[in-house]
Amino acid sequence: MSNVFECARNAYQAIGVDVEQAFARLDAIPVSVQCWQADDVAGFESSAGLDGGIAVTGNYPGRARNGDELRADFDFARKMIPGALRLNLHAIYAETNGRKVERDELQPEHFSRFADWAAERGMGLDFNPTYFSHPMAATGFTLSSPDAAVRDFWVRHGIACRKIGEAFGKQLGKCCITNFWIPDGYKDTPVDRVAPRERLIESLDRIFAVDIDRNCDRDAVECKLFGIGSESYVTGSHEFYMNYALSRKQMVCLDAGHFHPTETIADKIGSLLLFFPELLLHVSRGVRWDSDHVVVLNDDLKAIAREVVRGGCEDRVHVGLDYFDASINRLAAWIIGARSMKAALLMALLEPAAAMAADETAGDYTARLAMQEELKMMPFGAIWAEYCRRHDTPEDIAWLKEVRTYEKEVLANR
Repeated sequence: MSNVFECARNAYQAIGVDVEQAFARLDAIPVSVQCWQADDVAGFESSAGLDGGIAVTGNYPGRARNGDELRADFDFARKMIPGALRLNLHAIYAETNGRKVERDELQPEHFSRFADWAAERGMGLDFNPTYFSHPMAATGFTLSSPDAAVRDFWVRHGIACRKIGEAFGKQLGKCCITNFWIPDGYKDTPVDRVAPRERLIESLDRIFAVDIDRNCDRDAVECKLFGIGSESYVTGSHEFYMNYALSRKQMVCLDAGHFHPTETIADKIGSLLLFFPELLLHVSRGVRWDSDHVVVLNDDLKAIAREVVRGGCEDRVHVGLDYFDASINRLAAWIIGARSMKAALLMALLEPAAAMAADETAGDYTARLAMQEELKMMPFGAIWAEYCRRHDTPEDIAWLKEVRTYEKEVLANR
């Protein structure tokens, strides 16, 4: 323990913050890291390119080509990220031993290697049905398609995925969050905005009618403002999914890149928690459009973390990352985003939140503003370095040297 950390801890103690308590609280917040950053959302299903509102920019060498490489990459990245993590899987990452298995026929056995690997590490898994990059999604519509056969296929896929999530929860003893996002929508202005949403309600109701142990799997629905190929109309809009989830007692997923370009999700968290028992966050960094840039420690991220922490809602908000950048080293993208998310949470945990709230309630906005500004000058870096040290992860950008070595010895040979 360094003298620099001792001085920093004393500085926080002087404003009423217990650093050790903040460390303990952060240890209890797992961040779910998206598997699809490792391989540009390619998955293991086929060599066909992405479609259905998904696009990845860049061609940096060394992407994971199979489950073994992806797991090895994540094991390496975990050594650079302090604190608890989970891995978030998409259905296209099924390992089928070279056999063609349709998405509506997927079983827990097709993800058993991921589950066994996670069990060895004491880590939870989350899951996502894959409603894109498939012939049955070629029209741009899946669960809200006017074609009953298409809807039936994707309903079966959704049911299969919930059962896979349930199997993860049973094996790992950590509840799986299964998140539903679909690309359905129109590029240009539609005439009938209601019928696709009526069909989506019917499809979702069929999926969620199947009994699943909620101690093992809980479901979320992810809303969106617009997407590639659905610029004018998205069936699963914000208003649709918030009302659907509230009426069906499901969870809402807020993706930081799925709103207006200048709109942030921080203010929405507290409002929704007044009506929902829990929320799922997909933390990304939208730049002008839903571009899913690597998460960085900017004001938007800090605001999200503060909203989670200030109300003591860490056990009600599931924090996940969702971005994919192939213009830089993919492991570095994982590490930068996850470390930034952890740092933002720790920064929020180091606020004297109760005292600031008391000043606010008393109408002392002077003290509130003064403390908000003082916190910007606190010696956070020394506290972060100590947290990293305690988790045997690099305290600073020394992790990049490790990534460069891994890139030279492993990624360059792919």
